[in-house]
Amino acid sequence: MGRSDASELLPGTLDLLILRTLAAGQMHGYGIAQRLRQVSDDVLQVGESSLYPALQRLLLNGWVKAAWGASENNRRARYYTLTSTGRKQLSAERAQFARMAGAIEKILNMA
Repeated sequence: MGRSDASELLPGTLDLLILRTLAAGQMHGYGIAQRLRQVSDDVLQVGESSLYPALQRLLLNGWVKAAWGASENNRRARYYTLTSTGRKQLSAERAQFARMAGAIEKILNMA
């Protein structure tokens, strides 16, 4: 199976994936992209041109907060953390995604 980038995801899915990744704890943007790539067995390759606008959108919605800190290699990095509103949004988006995936599955398996 080929690789996919964020532009090929269903609309809104990138936000869901970022929120879910941040549910495990704070991360900087590069770490989020690497985690998504790793967990998806290299199927999802989220580039900066998709990731950072999505993170900005999540910040503006109040679903994540950000603070500057030092990365593992002592470089300045912006760390993102899920807010309590973001946790509620994650729950709502997971439920919506499950409904959508279930509907698609039914169509794919119809006789």
